[in-house]
Amino acid sequence: MRIGILILAALAALYLYCIMPRMFHRPDMAPLRSRYFAHRGLHDIALGIPENSLPAFQRAVDQGFGIELDLHLTKDGVPVVFHDFHLKRMTGEEGDVEDYTLKELRSFRLAGTNEQIPTLSEVLTLVDGKVPLLIEYKTESPDIRVCPVSEEQLKYYHGSYCVESFNPIAMRWYKKHRPDIVRGQLSDKMLHYKQFRTAKLFLGALCLQGMVTNVFSRPDFIAFDIKFKNLSRFLDRKLFGSVSAGWTVKSREELCQARHSYDVFIFEDFVPDRSAS
Repeated sequence: MRIGILILAALAALYLYCIMPRMFHRPDMAPLRSRYFAHRGLHDIALGIPENSLPAFQRAVDQGFGIELDLHLTKDGVPVVFHDFHLKRMTGEEGDVEDYTLKELRSFRLAGTNEQIPTLSEVLTLVDGKVPLLIEYKTESPDIRVCPVSEEQLKYYHGSYCVESFNPIAMRWYKKHRPDIVRGQLSDKMLHYKQFRTAKLFLGALCLQGMVTNVFSRPDFIAFDIKFKNLSRFLDRKLFGSVSAGWTVKSREELCQARHSYDVFIFEDFVPDRSAS
């Protein structure tokens, strides 16, 4: 019995060690102080403003909201702003972003509008430090070239930004190479959505959902789907003082419900009333 208790205590301590966020030498968390980030910009297709487009970002700037956006690399190594790995939903074209050069992508249009897929450089020029950026790196593999290539542009940007990814390898790159930048681990109830072909994929999803991958990246904040509860995110916030970002908040009612559990809100399909904070 005593040995069993010791084993359980050791496992609990190991679990807490693994999920722990960055505890020392934390950077200035100013990029998250706006609290409200427009998911893929302040888009509204009814107004002819598609997601992750320059007009969506301009609209967020005009209304003073932070901007959440997504980065991929083109075939010729240019960081562009686009959410999906596949082009079909937003452009009607086949293939992935990484299958095309920037010149080729320029011929595509977003959601039936005249808007093109913007480059990171264009977004940085437009925003120009007026609102903070929350940048998600879209990479599902160990190939994380999008991080160093994008950072070559971001390191000269005078505005406020932080980074996040579902891929802990990407955040580990920031831990090693840019510890001064606020970094976040994206997670979800992975086992709720996916069917896994191999035990390895199942184990990887379980580790990410439980956030034991934090041991590799030591994030400064956790961004989690507000539809689900998660013990690791709760402990990170309550025990270790980690910032919690909730995505994606889609109504004032959801915002009201999420206020007691989250510190930062990534919103879409409505405009929050910041005076009610």
